[in-house]
This record gives sequence, C-alpha cells and structure tokens, in this order.
Amino acid sequence: MADLFRAALAIAIKDIRVEGRSRTALISAVTFAALVLVIFNFARDPGALPKSALAPSVLWITFTFAAVIALNRSFALEKENAALDGLLLAPVSRSAVFLGKYLANLAFVFVVLAVTLPLFVLFFDVGFEGGLPGILAAAVLATLGFVAVGTVFAAITVRTRFADLMLPLLLFPFLMPPVTWAVQITTRLLSGRPVGEILGWLRLLALYDVVFVTLSLLLFPLLMDE
Repeated sequence: MADLFRAALAIAIKDIRVEGRSRTALISAVTFAALVLVIFNFARDPGALPKSALAPSVLWITFTFAAVIALNRSFALEKENAALDGLLLAPVSRSAVFLGKYLANLAFVFVVLAVTLPLFVLFFDVGFEGGLPGILAAAVLATLGFVAVGTVFAAITVRTRFADLMLPLLLFPFLMPPVTWAVQITTRLLSGRPVGEILGWLRLLALYDVVFVTLSLLLFPLLMDE
C-alpha cells in the first residue's frame, strides 16, 4: 500500500511540475471562468432577475465548465511521443497511475476554484457571511467525485480523434447530480437558511464520492488494459 501511494504521489508531482512550467490548462481554465462571470454579470437584466437568484447557478456552471478544461489536459501531454504507453509500462500498478492523475487533477481543479470564488464575489457582490464553510464543503465534496469520473473519461478519450469534444459529452451527465446538489446548498446558504437544511445534500455528495471514486479506481486498470 505504501508503494502504491508513493508511486501515485510521484506521478502527481510530475504532472504538477509539467503544468507549472507551461500553465496552459490553468491559464485557460481561469481565463474561461473570468469571461463567463463577466458575461453573466453584464447580460443579466437587473429589473427582471436579482443577482441572488442567479448567483448559485452561475457559480457552479462557471466552475464545472472551467474544471472540464483543466481535466482535458490531464492526459493530453501523455499522448505526445507515446508518453502514455511509457507510463503504462512503468513498474507501477494501474491503480497508482489513476491515483497520481487523480491527485494532480484535484490540485488543478482546486486552484480553479480558489480563483473562481473571489471573482464570483467581486462580480456578483455576494456576501457569504456564515455560509462560506458550507459552500466550501459542498465544493470539496462535489470536486472529489466528478474529478474521479473525469480522470477516467480523460484517459479513455485521449486516444480518440475528438478528445476535446468527447470528454465533456461523456462527463456532463455525471456532473448533473453533484452540480444540482451544490446549487441547492449554495442557494440555501446565500439565503441565510440554517445549516441543518443542507446536511441531506452534503450526505448525497459524500455518497456520490464514495461510489464514483471507488468505481473509478476499480475500472481504470481494466480500461487501460484494453
């Protein structure tokens, strides 16, 4: 088990260092998030729809789409010079490869979230007040699940001709449950509702994580052997 996590950590650090040199995925995702927030902010009719009603949906739509851009790059670099084949031939288990990619993708997506939240507050003038811990908890739980699914689908689609198109098409159906629950949590917290009302949604997010992280860990080795 120690060797598994050591190999996974080495792969994750390698990916983070490669992205740190180019910053292609992070710059693309952060720029996209900023543009979407600006568009939503200026396209909204203030007389027809208040910011408070639109804000939760805008936050999670922006974050998830920006996260998909970051996930698209997770295996793209491995495609060059048959690096993916070399990685799969390395003397480590397929589970270690998945965990390494998963940890690196989590780091990228959390960076996107850390940039998106302040921009969201700036453009929509939303005060989290006491709801920030609940929103962060929802963000972390939602991210843990859909990044696991995204890592598996990124590995599947990287060998296809239209990888950039295929990944969103495959991933979006799996994004619907966590994003919907996160919107429900954010709506209630921004409205000043008691924290007790969001506990059920948080449990659903936690269950989603357990199911899909486990399935992703089990299926990834089988898919890479095909």
